[in-house]
Amino acid sequence: MPTPPSRRLAVLLTGASLVVLAGCGSSDSDSDGSAAPSPAAASAIPVVASTNVYGDIVGQIGGSKVDVTSVISDPDQDPHSYEASTQNQLALSKAKVVVENGGGYDDFVDRMLKSGGSSAEVINAVKISGKSAPKGGELNEHVWYDFPTVAKLADSIAVALGKADPGDAATFTRNAEAFKAKLQPLETKEAQIKKAHAGESVAITEPVPLYMIDASGLKDATPEEFSEAIEEGDDVSPKVLQATLALFSGKKVQALVYNEQTSGPQTEKAEAAAKAAGIPVVPVTETLPQGKDYLGWMTSNVDALASALDR
Repeated sequence: MPTPPSRRLAVLLTGASLVVLAGCGSSDSDSDGSAAPSPAAASAIPVVASTNVYGDIVGQIGGSKVDVTSVISDPDQDPHSYEASTQNQLALSKAKVVVENGGGYDDFVDRMLKSGGSSAEVINAVKISGKSAPKGGELNEHVWYDFPTVAKLADSIAVALGKADPGDAATFTRNAEAFKAKLQPLETKEAQIKKAHAGESVAITEPVPLYMIDASGLKDATPEEFSEAIEEGDDVSPKVLQATLALFSGKKVQALVYNEQTSGPQTEKAEAAAKAAGIPVVPVTETLPQGKDYLGWMTSNVDALASALDR
């Protein structure tokens, strides 16, 4: 079943203030919440990214030539329940390039672009990935955990920035190549996990890390009804909850990969059961933790998964 609007990146155009976190060459916020232009803002390419994950990637490719606004940047913010503001609309109206996730994850971006009559070039990560929903199932839209997709995304960002600033196109291409080279060790780490642990089972609270889990050769043993209910903000039935908890008490999984941004009573029970059984918990998030860039963040995620399995 499709994820309802209440669990998507909700668009509630309010006048609420928004703290905007910027990527490289991007804008910071004044104490009153308004965006303060960076020194390069006058000549930099204005870019809006739906989350700071994509904002950081744009910053690494564009450097000082881009002025990036990341709509969602608070590591404690659950993206599914985010309330967009009129400041977002203003930033999108000025953008020449927009990077969104797509796949229903951040539909508010398209709605605001349409209502504002924007002519920005829009980069949709899910479309770039080429992924689609499996027969009878749902699309896993969390494609930033899929490193081949992120490599394709880097190329698309470089092309879009090159169109906006032809004089620096070669620089953007070089930066994208450098970024992709740094992705390779992550894929190598996944291959190493797969070689050592192929076929082993793990549990999840949400589908957020599934691309990383699949690439590492691991099996998701979680009842689908559990992770689907958690993602959609629904209650888990007692029967499904007991089946999930039995994964830990029966030591049927090697780790629990836990989305810290959408914890609640049922996921906390799963976490407690895992710890009680001596099963390691691997925390993940949907947006960049404070002080991390994309590559450092993903390196930490893959390393944490490997360490949990190797214990």
